Amino acid sequence: MFRARNAARCRARGSHRPATGTGLADAAGSIRPPAVYPPAPPTMTTAILRAALLSTSTALMFAACSRDDAAPEGGAQRVTVYIALDEEHSDRLVKLFGQETGIDVNARYDSEASKTVGLVSAILEEAERPRCDVFWNNELAHTVRLAQKGLLEPYVSPAAAAVPAAWKDASGLWTGFAARARVIIVNTKRMGTDPSAWPKSIQDFADPKWKGRCAIARPLTGTTLTHFTALHDAMGEKAFTAWLDALKANEVLWLQSNGATMRETSKDDGDLLFALTDTDDFHVALQKGLSVGCVFPDQDEGQLGTMLIPNSVALVKGGPNPVAARKLIDFVVSERVEALLAAAKSAQIPLRAGVAGPPAKEILGIDRFKAMVWDPARVAANLEARAAEFGKRFGGG
Repeated sequence: MFRARNAARCRARGSHRPATGTGLADAAGSIRPPAVYPPAPPTMTTAILRAALLSTSTALMFAACSRDDAAPEGGAQRVTVYIALDEEHSDRLVKLFGQETGIDVNARYDSEASKTVGLVSAILEEAERPRCDVFWNNELAHTVRLAQKGLLEPYVSPAAAAVPAAWKDASGLWTGFAARARVIIVNTKRMGTDPSAWPKSIQDFADPKWKGRCAIARPLTGTTLTHFTALHDAMGEKAFTAWLDALKANEVLWLQSNGATMRETSKDDGDLLFALTDTDDFHVALQKGLSVGCVFPDQDEGQLGTMLIPNSVALVKGGPNPVAARKLIDFVVSERVEALLAAAKSAQIPLRAGVAGPPAKEILGIDRFKAMVWDPARVAANLEARAAEFGKRFGGG
């Protein structure tokens, strides 16, 4: 629509010529008759000069039309956003932004299989000539990696003023919002409904009394990779390696994804008692009416706390539509969008305590549990090395 309108405006500009045989208004507003005598023919120099000016004017006109096509008068009218959050959760928000602003949004979504890595790779590959304006990631570490590689541009959104400092870059390279927690999903049909009988810590995955009856997604992509990289830093190399060895000895089942751990654990006719997953996956099982419970692990004194992984949004350096990109970021990090994501199927946890959380009582608000302390910059810097190590230990299948 915008391109057609601009093309029409350009054609109109190119075809405009002064009318002949009409009077011209003087400074006082009266009408002067046209000159009686025809103008003298131009000299060769004048003709060449006029031709040059016409050529320059035409070039500038077409350049302006091309610029209008990307950013029409009155501000940029389109934006390209790469989105790792599942399309079913983010598409309606993108459409809402477009409806309210009139900005045309070109959204590219990640596949379930690539788990953010596909979009990160695209931004890396396009660094010399960026196509993406905004990166909306459903986790944080890979976004920070892009910042560390110099591919993001600072933007401090006023809409994110109340986001805690721990969840946004001090210079504005990225902003966190709407998080998922790494929780233990429990099959209540097999474990009962009394939470005192449920596992309380990630250490319980190594408890021999539950040998072979618990599951974790392979830590090769997504939130599990981020979580395990943060655990490596928090526990230290020796303790972390010992824990992994204990998980192997306890015959923990390593599955393809957090969705798979949820599905296998929630089966009525399955063998699994509990698994590690994300709150959005747990919420899917809860909404289906399956026999599941939720544990926010490691809440006791001296324990690490529950891993919290926010969405993140960032302005891509050199993106073609920076004006519209900033408007989109303002929208995405707003309290309104956090509340909408909390109320939706994804059941995201707002980072701002004043924003209403998910309706499901099992998913705790940000001020109702102890969150694990982790350093996004350190985790991002170690992500590739840990991914290589985990690939060797767990395989990529």
